Amino acid sequence: MNPGILFALGAYLSWGLFPLYFRQITAIPALQIVAHRTLWSLACVALVLVLTRHLAWLKQVSAATWRRFTVSAALIAINWLVYVWAVSHGHVIDASLGYFINPLVNVALGFALLHERPRPAQWFAVGLAAFGVLWLTVAGGQLPWVALVLAVSFGFYGLMRKTAPLGALEGLSLETLILAPLGVAGFAFWGTGGGFAGQTVVDWAWLIGTGPLTAGALLMFAAGARRLPLATLGIVQYVSPSLQFLLGVFLFREPMDASRLVAFGCIWGALAVYSAEGLWQTRRSLAARPA
Repeated sequence: MNPGILFALGAYLSWGLFPLYFRQITAIPALQIVAHRTLWSLACVALVLVLTRHLAWLKQVSAATWRRFTVSAALIAINWLVYVWAVSHGHVIDASLGYFINPLVNVALGFALLHERPRPAQWFAVGLAAFGVLWLTVAGGQLPWVALVLAVSFGFYGLMRKTAPLGALEGLSLETLILAPLGVAGFAFWGTGGGFAGQTVVDWAWLIGTGPLTAGALLMFAAGARRLPLATLGIVQYVSPSLQFLLGVFLFREPMDASRLVAFGCIWGALAVYSAEGLWQTRRSLAARPA
């Protein structure tokens, strides 16, 4: 077996099970959790960089790269904040919807910003997913904003990282380094204003654990992405939102009425078309290569 499968599965299983972890600290405000996640993630990646003696790259980061990663850091902070809030307030199904439609958002962003030419089947998949979101909006009387913010923020984040000159570890290091002053300022504010009142040692253990959990999942993903074709990685990525969906429905007992099921059916159908077309194109290109 390609070891990349194990690395990728490890990453997506971790991300899919994140709701179980964040449910342990639902009494803590989402903004505090994101501040902890930022600072402890920075501590973890800094330790890895020191142990591997991989620090020289930091001196070579250009001003343009700093600006680009400032934007990506803001996007990932928004994504983390909305996700943690969603888990804490009973919107795990909505969060899973965001990550289900994220690949299709990527297709739309590639067309709008990178002048890519989606194939007809990809356009059909995007349209079917858009119909599902529209159905949810009409049936529920409001936009599924949690799903849309997660999908769009992570889509733009992926776009920024796709064109960035740094790898996964270096990128996370730079992003958390950029966000760290805000996290430290938040700690100072909450420390002097009683924002940490009532938090136990167990709470802090869970909060500190968000660092290695975040960094570990990202490193496993980077290792898997280097070893797997994009088509395979595109299929494995659905493990994460599928787990979140199952947790939301069967463990957290979030409502799943007929209208939401219709919307999810449209989006699952769109993903099936998108994935099947991608695999077909990959096999076709491989078959066309000279021996």
